[in-house]
Amino acid sequence: MRSSFLLIASVCFLPEQGACWLTQCRFSSPPATQSTSLPMNVISDIGEFLSGGKLEAQTGPLPYGAPLREPRSEIATLAVQERALSFTGEDFDVWSVDENAPYCTVRGAMLHLPGKDKMRIKDRDGRVMATLDRKLVALTPTYDIQRGDGGEKIGYLEKATIAFIDTFDFHAANSGGFGPFKPPPAYKLEGDFLDRRFIMKNDKGQVVAKISQDQLIEFDQFNHYQIRIAPGMDPVLVIACACAIDEEFDELHKKRREEQNR
Repeated sequence: MRSSFLLIASVCFLPEQGACWLTQCRFSSPPATQSTSLPMNVISDIGEFLSGGKLEAQTGPLPYGAPLREPRSEIATLAVQERALSFTGEDFDVWSVDENAPYCTVRGAMLHLPGKDKMRIKDRDGRVMATLDRKLVALTPTYDIQRGDGGEKIGYLEKATIAFIDTFDFHAANSGGFGPFKPPPAYKLEGDFLDRRFIMKNDKGQVVAKISQDQLIEFDQFNHYQIRIAPGMDPVLVIACACAIDEEFDELHKKRREEQNR
């Protein structure tokens, strides 16, 4: 007589935390040759899939040459806070969750032309690693991204004109083309920008970063959202893109916060 086998399991997934838990697992009369253990990496893979896909390690040169900051060999997790008290309205503090230490700051320009924003990303020693310069004349919101304090332009981030969901594209400066004849973007950011839940993919469709609201890791001094970055991916480029997109939706973020506080 064949042995009966019963598995009862409940899986809980929290997309904002990118994780799954097996809440209940019961086996009844398993066959002698049947393993009753469930590999937890399967649960982890399910969580990664439901939150946008698994982060893929990046190898080889980046589309724009040397990185703005040396990538980690492991997944990097960062917490990003938009400063409540800001003279420019474009100030962010970034904390390394892995190192439990400040990672970098993003500061807007004190003086700039209306409609032309500039932000600088500085390391913990105050060195400018990258500059974001919003184009004054563009069909859609567009930011040039430069090395250091207005140095070499490595590329530009622009909001896609035609897309089924919210989309921003990053084009490397050396990719060539212009207007409608531009080559495919080096990176694409898609998702829900208002709720800060979106992913960044390279031109091969590999997920290189995830941005999400996160309350798993609490800091008394600020509310924040989380960025997870694949090994080998330039963290400063990801931060630059996330902060530029955040600024484009800044007024909507403020409106939503006011509604939640009522």
